[in-house]
Amino acid sequence: MSGSRITAVGHYQPARVLTNEDLAGMVDTSDAWITSRVGIRTRHIAGPDEPVDELAAHAAAKALAAAGRTPEEIDLVLVATSTATDRSPNMAARVAARLGMPGPAVMDVNVVCAGFTHALATADHAVRAGGAERVLVIGADKMSDVTDWTDRTTCVLVGDGAGAAVVEAAAGATDGIGPVLWGSVPEMGNAVRIEGTPPRFAQEGQSVYRWATTRLPEFARRACEKAGLTPEDLAAVVLHQANLRIVEPLARRIGAVNAVVARDVVDSGNTSAASIPLAFSKLVEQGAVSSGDPVLLFGFGGNLSYAGQVVRCP
Repeated sequence: MSGSRITAVGHYQPARVLTNEDLAGMVDTSDAWITSRVGIRTRHIAGPDEPVDELAAHAAAKALAAAGRTPEEIDLVLVATSTATDRSPNMAARVAARLGMPGPAVMDVNVVCAGFTHALATADHAVRAGGAERVLVIGADKMSDVTDWTDRTTCVLVGDGAGAAVVEAAAGATDGIGPVLWGSVPEMGNAVRIEGTPPRFAQEGQSVYRWATTRLPEFARRACEKAGLTPEDLAAVVLHQANLRIVEPLARRIGAVNAVVARDVVDSGNTSAASIPLAFSKLVEQGAVSSGDPVLLFGFGGNLSYAGQVVRCP
């Protein structure tokens, strides 16, 4: 049985930047109100002619180039998203078509903000079971499509973007992608929602905050244990970029005292399934982590689902 590893990452964000000052001209809010409550200063917003699969394909192309791989070499495409407009063809099939792939298996994973880490675990399992040799894993969401821009409690949070990783078989590797720790709290599933016609994002902010900051540190530490590490061993922590008031206390309570903590939410907002690969790719691009470093990726959110694993930096 082969192990698997991430060989490259990539990310993409739309060109349009929406600032807190811009939002203050749209709803009753201010830069001071937004930064004090969620820590976000800017977010990128896709235009009407930029669908989710286009964002995903841009990030995927960058990851493939960084890995030195061509689209033809990919066996499986997994796209984590909760903002697909159509049921079929799915986002993975549309990305494969955009990239000119000849015939990979294509599958979408909808676990909202924990989607990327679920998809990454699925890729790891597929490689270990011999179902694929090279997998393209993408997190992409266009949250602006499901946002009520008159609701100041939610519109200040969201952004659009995509991040991607190339996962490949690695003979003898046991720690490239560590064992996943995942689960959910079904009875609290309505705490984060994208529902209705047209679909709209809504959440019970205080419930999510209390759950994330009290329950998730234990889960994150267990993910480290499954990888045979302690939080002190981590070089970086990349949590779902929900809001800075969740990211910072959660990182402290995990106990990763030597780790760089991703804070991309400040510049990108909450991009749902895109947030972890987007933030991770930026850390790699900036040289904040080195090849082989252990990095905790931990997603949480919709369905009150969570999934996390320790990976080795490409």
